[in-house]
Amino acid sequence: MRYSLALAFLFVAFVLSTPAHAQKAPDPLFDTKAEQALLIEASTGTVLLSKKENTAIPPASLAKLMTLEVVFDAIRRGEIGLDTSYRVSEHAWRTGGAPSRTATMFAALKSEVRVEDLLKGIAVQMANDACIILAEGMEGSEEKFAVRMNERAKAIGLRASHFANSTGLPNPDNSTTLSDMILLARHLQQTYPELYRLFSLPDFEWNKIFQRNRNPLLGHSAGVDGLATGFAEESGYALVASAERDGRRLFLAIGGMTNNKERAEEASRLLDWGFSAFAMRPLFPAGATIGAASVYGGDSSKVDLIAAGPVDVYVATNDPERLQARIVYHWPLRAPVPAGSDVGVLRISQGARLLREVGLKSATTVGEGTLRQKAGDALFELLFFWL
Repeated sequence: MRYSLALAFLFVAFVLSTPAHAQKAPDPLFDTKAEQALLIEASTGTVLLSKKENTAIPPASLAKLMTLEVVFDAIRRGEIGLDTSYRVSEHAWRTGGAPSRTATMFAALKSEVRVEDLLKGIAVQMANDACIILAEGMEGSEEKFAVRMNERAKAIGLRASHFANSTGLPNPDNSTTLSDMILLARHLQQTYPELYRLFSLPDFEWNKIFQRNRNPLLGHSAGVDGLATGFAEESGYALVASAERDGRRLFLAIGGMTNNKERAEEASRLLDWGFSAFAMRPLFPAGATIGAASVYGGDSSKVDLIAAGPVDVYVATNDPERLQARIVYHWPLRAPVPAGSDVGVLRISQGARLLREVGLKSATTVGEGTLRQKAGDALFELLFFWL
């Protein structure tokens, strides 16, 4: 029969199975103390561990990563520069400065502070006053800056986050997920490599006050070079971190830890496991035909599917589960189909765990078929859905 009888799959070079759902039970390969956790390998996006990663949580100081993204984007576009200076308002000083008794860089009231120093204050000290100074300087108020934060969040693909202020200080309208935080962290590291280096500064001094980086993993867990920590009364201690060892980078987000010590120990343990218990496995070279999709009403009954680049996956070395894959697309695919069209995705799983999704494109063009071909396809479609 010239048509696929399934909506979304074709056999590929390995066994076919049903893909895992986005929200899963705790990963059987590793038992973590974290209430929420997500660990991925950067080059492939392979999910190494996931636990309630789509559960909504207050971002607390993790919201500062979104503040930094807005500022980094403004610098890249030339809107502001590292030497741009902003005035310290009384609101910024009282809400996030010395009187606030929160994380602060101790910017003096009514002083002028350069953007570069404000960025260091956030990246190193998670300084609330630095966030507010930037927000007010760039947009006039925190409220207007929060609007910009949410616009940028949507633009870069965050799906479940909303920010009400630049600091992450308690506000019922602040919300995020670990999935979004990992996406944001990857975006920061990949899009702004020069500015991302601020996260790895070991310390920072301002207003004659010396403070060390608040990231407990820096200098203690091999390869860690960022990003941020957070704490909220209702959700506990959280962390977003990235580390690179031997050319391999991992991104980690955890939440729901009971104290700072437990958070640091669990994060280090997860990263060590991620680097030691997995290996890269190549599946398809660049340009290889991965499968085919049935085409309705075309001059060909199918079109080959390829990925934009090589398809590799980072897999557990001690997991006996075989790799499985499924090609997913909307059936019927209707002609014409230009070459390079986005057709569907390849979902790669190991047991019940969805490891990664890879976009698939049409390898060639399928033009419109003859009247006879269209009539035959229409009859088949009618019979298929009737049955």
